[in-house]
Amino acid sequence: MNKSLVAAFAAAPLALAIAACSSKPPAEPLRMVRTAEVRYDTAAETNRYTGTIHSRHEVDQAFRVGGRVVKRSVDVGQVVRQGDVIAVLDESDYRLAEEAARRQLDAASAQAAQAESDRKRLAALKLDGSVSVSDEERADSNARTTRANAEAKAKELDLARNRLAYTTLRASQGGVVTAVKFEVGQVIAEGQPVVSISNEDEPEVVVDVPEDQLASFKSAHYKASLASAPDELFDVTLRELSPQAAAQTRTYRARLKPATPRALPLGATATLVVEYQAGKGGVASLPAGAITQSDGQPAVWVASRSAAGQATGSVKLVPVVVHGYRNEEVLVSGPAPGDLVVTAGVQKMAPNLKVALSAALSTPIQQAAR
Repeated sequence: MNKSLVAAFAAAPLALAIAACSSKPPAEPLRMVRTAEVRYDTAAETNRYTGTIHSRHEVDQAFRVGGRVVKRSVDVGQVVRQGDVIAVLDESDYRLAEEAARRQLDAASAQAAQAESDRKRLAALKLDGSVSVSDEERADSNARTTRANAEAKAKELDLARNRLAYTTLRASQGGVVTAVKFEVGQVIAEGQPVVSISNEDEPEVVVDVPEDQLASFKSAHYKASLASAPDELFDVTLRELSPQAAAQTRTYRARLKPATPRALPLGATATLVVEYQAGKGGVASLPAGAITQSDGQPAVWVASRSAAGQATGSVKLVPVVVHGYRNEEVLVSGPAPGDLVVTAGVQKMAPNLKVALSAALSTPIQQAAR
């Protein structure tokens, strides 16, 4: 074989190796990202609370004296009118006390009458000097003392009569009986609540509001519905908001009445819908998957377009302020209007990463509903 041909074959692999080393590696393809354009609007955020229907006027009835119950006239759910008999206590001891007070009054009245007669007789004898001035003064003092004692015994008799009358418990207002806390034969203490009566004419929705939602709750618009009719919303107005949190739940009790008077079943479950403005300067609604973190704070990846306006660019982290959450969305502020926020694959992003902005994958962020 020709020596020159052999040399050529020997040099060929070396030339190919040198050519391979001098060529550049193929460029890595740009990562395609899904983005959404930021649009701001004033948003109305909605919170829902579960509560119950209560009466504005609910009274716990109690005996003004203690004793053993001998009669009960009401049951839960029964409608009563003012003055109706609810229950009766054994009155034997109170009747004896009333009789004793009457006898004491009779004795005190007799003593007062005798003392007054003695005073008048001594006053007549004083005219002819038969009695001294001191005797007359003692007679006057005794008459006044016995008269005052008789008046006191009369008051004691009135008190005994009142306590006898208190053995019959009567409804202080009309309404429906919502609770009965005693049975016949039970010994009841004075002032112990035994029956609850609610006025059905003024029903209210009662809910408990967490502390972190208290500020927005005060300046909101309220609607309510019953569990039995969830699609029938009706307007309610805030009547009372507790100024102090409950010791156990650390929530604030709110009472709301229907804007238009209407009948509501007491004790029923109600849902309160509270709508309030989520942000004063406007908020944007982002998919929940767009939110990431930067130094422990919420942030989003914003893709910037290339200078030539091509569908390529780089990404950077932009901090955001979260104003609230919806089902699969979050209300934020921070990015500039028109920014393109990466809405998927945020865990694969890195600062200044080159990406491809596909028109087919870029969609405007819907404005937050008013």
